[in-house]
Formats: sequence, structure tokens, C-alpha cells
Amino acid sequence: MLTNQFWDPIQLSLIVATIAVLIVTVSGTSTAWFMANRHFTGKTTLETLLLLPIVLPPTVIGFLLVIIFGRNGPVGQLIDSLFNQSVLFTIWAAIIAAVVVSFPLMYQSAKTGFQSIDKGIEDAARVDGANEREIFRYISIPLCFKPIIAGITLSFARALGEFGATIMFAGNIPGKTQTIPTAIYVAFESNQTTLAWAWVISIIIISYLMLFVLKKSDR
Repeated sequence: MLTNQFWDPIQLSLIVATIAVLIVTVSGTSTAWFMANRHFTGKTTLETLLLLPIVLPPTVIGFLLVIIFGRNGPVGQLIDSLFNQSVLFTIWAAIIAAVVVSFPLMYQSAKTGFQSIDKGIEDAARVDGANEREIFRYISIPLCFKPIIAGITLSFARALGEFGATIMFAGNIPGKTQTIPTAIYVAFESNQTTLAWAWVISIIIISYLMLFVLKKSDR
């Protein structure tokens, strides 16, 4: 019989990845649309910053998150004063880490989709009196549906598999912040090979199903 020791990391990983994807879908898509339709000084610098988590080692991201959100960090002090609790070693730390590492995938996928849209269609809508919000909602989003779905899928898979930043920022507390990747690491280190294999197979199955659905949607 499978115990909570097995199911807790799976459940927590799915919760973390789902919330993270909801956040990056909104933020990544809206930012991508803005960047695809605007030209301004410093755009390249800003976009490079947005994509930086793709190339940075996860441990560096984790370190920076601790510095920013720790009790002595600028955001951490604000959170502590408002809620009288640090975000460190909580599920929210795992969610923040997942958001940071998965955002670039959502952003880049959505931006590529928006850039492929025929600008004549959007311009025609403007001539007919549509405002930017209506163009975004009724024209840009429907025409960019497939790239957005691809971004969501890839972002979910990335959030689900996040390890380095999570273990530094959220820790590895069973039942509280222990996700599948951190659970696999601990099980392997403690010579619980069977349990490690069970989690490995679980995350492979989840990731495969997501990619399978993505490929089916491309047809």
C-alpha cells in the first residue's frame, strides 16, 4: 500500500507547478504581447533580463531568491512586516522558484506566437474602432492559441522538475516543501532506491503525458 511518504511530494509538486503556471501564463503572455508590439530604449536589456533564468544555474537563482526574499532582503522584510512570517522554507518559496525558472519559457513561446501574427489583421481592427485590450483579447490571443498552449505545457514541465532553486529557497521539508525532485535526491542519498525509482517513474509519466497532449494539439 502506498503511503503519504510517496504521495505527498507528488501532490505538492502538482500544486506548486499548477499555481506557478497560472501565474506565468498571465504574466508571461501579457509581457510577451507588450514586448512584441512596443519599441523603446532599453528593450533588449530588459528582455535579456527576463530570459536570464534560462541560462543561469538553478543554484544561482536560489541564492538570489534567498537574498531578495530572506528576512534581511528588501522584499523579505516587507513580507515579514505585513504577515509576520518569512516566505523562506514555505510552499510559497517553492512556487516563487517555479515561477522564476518557468517564466522565460512561457514568455518566449508567447512572444514568438505574437510576432507571427499578421499585423494587418490587428491594424484593421484598430481602424474599425477596437481598443488595444479588445485586440489583445479577441484577436491576438485566439491567433496565438497554439504557442500559448505550448508555453503552458513547457512551463508546467519545467516547474514540475525544478530542483536547484527550490532546495536552496524552499528547503526539503517532508509534507511541506518536499517536491518530487528533492524527494528523489534524498531517497537516492539515503539508499532508498526503490522509492527513488517510484518517484522517477511518476515524474516521467506526468511529463510524457503533458508532452503527448502538446504534440496531439499540434496536429
